[in-house]
Amino acid sequence: MRHKLYRFNRRLMVNRRRHIRRLRLWGRHPFAVPIGAFLSLVILSGGLLWWALSQGVSLTPPPTDLVIISYNHQTETVPSHEPTVGALLSKLKITINPGDVVEPSLGTAIHQDDFRINIFRAIPVKIIDGAQTTFANSAATTPRSIAEQAGVTIYPEDRLTTQPVSNILEEGTIGNVIVVDQSTPITLVTNGFAAPTRTLAKTVGAFLTTDHVALTAADTVEPALSTPISANETVSIIRNGIHIQSVAQTIAMPTQYIADSNLSYGTYAVVQTGSPGQEVLTYKVDVQNGQVVSQTLIQTVVTVQPVTQIVNQGSNLSGIKGDMALAGISVDDYQYADYIISHESGWCPTKAQGEHYCPAIPDDAYTPNGYGLCQATPGYKMESAGADWATNPVTQLLWCNSYAQERYGGWYEAYLHWAAYGYW
Repeated sequence: MRHKLYRFNRRLMVNRRRHIRRLRLWGRHPFAVPIGAFLSLVILSGGLLWWALSQGVSLTPPPTDLVIISYNHQTETVPSHEPTVGALLSKLKITINPGDVVEPSLGTAIHQDDFRINIFRAIPVKIIDGAQTTFANSAATTPRSIAEQAGVTIYPEDRLTTQPVSNILEEGTIGNVIVVDQSTPITLVTNGFAAPTRTLAKTVGAFLTTDHVALTAADTVEPALSTPISANETVSIIRNGIHIQSVAQTIAMPTQYIADSNLSYGTYAVVQTGSPGQEVLTYKVDVQNGQVVSQTLIQTVVTVQPVTQIVNQGSNLSGIKGDMALAGISVDDYQYADYIISHESGWCPTKAQGEHYCPAIPDDAYTPNGYGLCQATPGYKMESAGADWATNPVTQLLWCNSYAQERYGGWYEAYLHWAAYGYW
């Protein structure tokens, strides 16, 4: 028994020595280290892949958009996976300094090719507001926006003018000089109704003329029409022989949209912030037996001038038209798709039926009517192509392409129908 155990142990030791000798010989092979490293990487990669799939991590790369960035007198085109303007600029380490203007805003989503970002660098400006002089850096494009960005209080009635710098050393700036012609605060009282207002007029008579206050021979004005306007002056009008009633109401803020080919379609930038105004309506009221028989508007006085909000609206269509490829539309069909979409919506993905402009954001009332690039009716039919059908032009084009194929057999046939009947 002891002899058998001895022979077993001896065979075990011999086999172990042979195994060690083989490993040493394999380790001296010139490809041993690369092959070992390769096998280790395969095992590690497989483990990471298994972990990612088990955690629900998507392995599909995010869509790449080409973004055109204009800044510092240069234009750069970069591929981007970033969701917003701010995220992309941060990744590119493009610093936004105080006073710089970014169009569209940093929070705007990047959702199409040829997306355009404009960075306007702030330059020194001088703002003269009466006895106060303010120096600031600003890239705003209107005098009112420059002053407000610099923290200067501007009233709707104030008049602002821009003057070029004639002497850099004397003016203390290389940019423009903004001069604020300050309006004077006064109070207009009509038959006991007081309305605070401001004016640039120099006399009481000039104030009443510029604010379109009509006077009759029986009216009394205090102080006299020739009296110079002073701060916090009270101008009183007493209308004799007429029962007067005055009502104040808000004037809606006017908005001016300016097409900007340097901005991508569907984006916008506010270049001047607006504000609503206020007006006082004066009525002649006829009362009989305690009941109002008639009411006649005799004058309207604007006490607070409204300020127009100026919005630059992107009109560059290269990005949206480039989305036809992403939607699977054949290059041979581009001309037919372009013809139909241009006539249906003017390549506006947020236009509802009956609208004569392209809103920056969709109207809540779009779904019952024709809506989007192809004017799908109702608009929510495009939900079959994606949940973001209301704002994503690629999703809308996916639906349009499907509609053209299923209803007409292709874009060319759809084009022939549109050209013959004016709809599709």
